[in-house]
Amino acid sequence: MPSTRLANLIDGRLAAPLDDHWLDVYEPATGAVFAQCPDSSAADVAAAVYAAQRAAPGWAATPADTRAQLLHRLADLIEARLDEFAALESRDSGKPVSLARRLDIPRAVSNLRFFAAAIVAWESEAHAMETGAINYTLRHPLGVVGCISPWNLPLYLFTWKIAPALASGNAVIAKPSEITPCTAALLGELSIEAGFPPGVLNIVQGRGPATGQAIVEHPAVKAISFTGSTRTGASIAATAAPQFKKLSLELGGKNPAIVFADAELSDENLDTIVRSGFANQGEICLCGSRLLVQRSIYDSFRERYLAKVNALRVGDPQQASSDLGALVSREHFDKVMRCIAQARDEGGRILCGGNALQLEGRCADGWFIAPTVIEGLSNDTLTNQQEIFGPVVTLIAFDDEADALAIANGTGYGLAASLWTGDLSRAHRMGAQLEFGIVWINCWLLRDLRTPFGGSKQSGVGREGGVEALRFFTEPRNVCIRYL
Repeated sequence: MPSTRLANLIDGRLAAPLDDHWLDVYEPATGAVFAQCPDSSAADVAAAVYAAQRAAPGWAATPADTRAQLLHRLADLIEARLDEFAALESRDSGKPVSLARRLDIPRAVSNLRFFAAAIVAWESEAHAMETGAINYTLRHPLGVVGCISPWNLPLYLFTWKIAPALASGNAVIAKPSEITPCTAALLGELSIEAGFPPGVLNIVQGRGPATGQAIVEHPAVKAISFTGSTRTGASIAATAAPQFKKLSLELGGKNPAIVFADAELSDENLDTIVRSGFANQGEICLCGSRLLVQRSIYDSFRERYLAKVNALRVGDPQQASSDLGALVSREHFDKVMRCIAQARDEGGRILCGGNALQLEGRCADGWFIAPTVIEGLSNDTLTNQQEIFGPVVTLIAFDDEADALAIANGTGYGLAASLWTGDLSRAHRMGAQLEFGIVWINCWLLRDLRTPFGGSKQSGVGREGGVEALRFFTEPRNVCIRYL
């Protein structure tokens, strides 16, 4: 039995699952079990909701600056143990520890600090009427809310949800992915140390169909913020709709990166384009898995691009020299390998990669896949329409703006796009016409937490980030006073 057993956080205490059922947690780099997390049931969720209901009125009445101080204190505690969190995130998810140290954990800290500051500075709205009345808007916390986060950026996206929910005065029932539960469990321990009142933050570990479904179904949970697959998001929407719960769903993507002939393709920019396809083993919802290149530069671009991709180092996530690590689970590894086989069946040409990698030493049984680039597939193939969520990028040639737009928008998803061009007018034209929630021009993954984030079409419903998140987790009430 693994030496590490994680706990739920319910009513300010660490607790085992009520029925004593557990799930194995695997280290992707080795394929071995290294921990266990609770396989929580509806009874565990009910206990957490009961605790949250008791805590919610007092937390809602707590001054905003006091709530902010607690969020800052939690951020301080995480920051003080950054290396420990990064090592745990890497072991849990398979990503390079250097990436977790540089990106995941600092951004989790930033999420907590941002919403701590935002709630204190959040302004009320007022509207004067010529008839001698004034309207002002009050925003009340919803009460008990559910936050369900994915496995690819575990702590980063976990805090992205719980920070605005807590800042705006809600009691939270949070469920991290059962595949990557460890850093959320450690955050739960630190929330006790930070001094959050019991029941304000509850973390219930477990599987989506059991624990997650129980959170969505519970009538006392007034809103659900979910990041994950489009299929699961549709199921959540169907369950929540009859209860009129508020929903924020950040779902899948099939994102284009569009490179025009006039783009400044310095080594630095080309490195960013490569990173946009393969960062975190391609397991980021914002990765550009369809790389559109203007036909006039296609051959020369492909040569330089492939040289960069072939230079990526896949290895032990604990090694600083590793650019890419292991895929998060055996199930996901098998899915990505099936997608590569499907691309071959559709007539795709594998320009590099396309195979699993057998490493030596402690990673001999890990779930590694070589960075894979495929060309020769039309945009309507399954490979170019379905989300793969792995280290796989397809190259597609286009002729002009109209052609690029048709290809880029020609998918059921609409999460993110990146556009590389030296023409400012084109940047504005394309930015307005690309049907995606976020469009990066000559950059990628440059995030400002004040901006709205989310997708269109099958990529989701609603927006998170900045005041959008605070609005989602509150209920507006208009008060109209006549003074004449």
